[in-house]
Amino acid sequence: MASSDFEVKALLDRRVDACRAKDVDRLMALYAADIIYYDVVPPLQFVGAEEVRRNFARWFDEYDGPLSLETHELNIAVSEDVAFAHMLHLDSGTRKYGLPQGAVWLRSTVCCQRSRGEWLITHEHISLPVGWQKEDG
Repeated sequence: MASSDFEVKALLDRRVDACRAKDVDRLMALYAADIIYYDVVPPLQFVGAEEVRRNFARWFDEYDGPLSLETHELNIAVSEDVAFAHMLHLDSGTRKYGLPQGAVWLRSTVCCQRSRGEWLITHEHISLPVGWQKEDG
């Protein structure tokens, strides 16, 4: 794996670690100011760091305690200063507000750009496979 591949993988690992810790500040440090983020919740598109920050705070607040986020089937493609990755995430934890318990499989596509030697996430797309459950293992 080339140096840039390792850097992008490290960025994605920091993203998952920040989500598990529900640390919005650490998470947002990984995103570009002009991030465009597609999610499964309305309004479906979040533009700019402040909208994305509020969306992450909403997501983290759905959990009573920590959340678990496991990455599966990670694929990364890097070309000079642009990279993209796609993966599956298994999102689980104790939910509050009467939300359904149990694990949820999500698909994630993350686009990154290197600027001044630093990789940042410039676009993310989360989707929920409706009516389908991936077999564990």
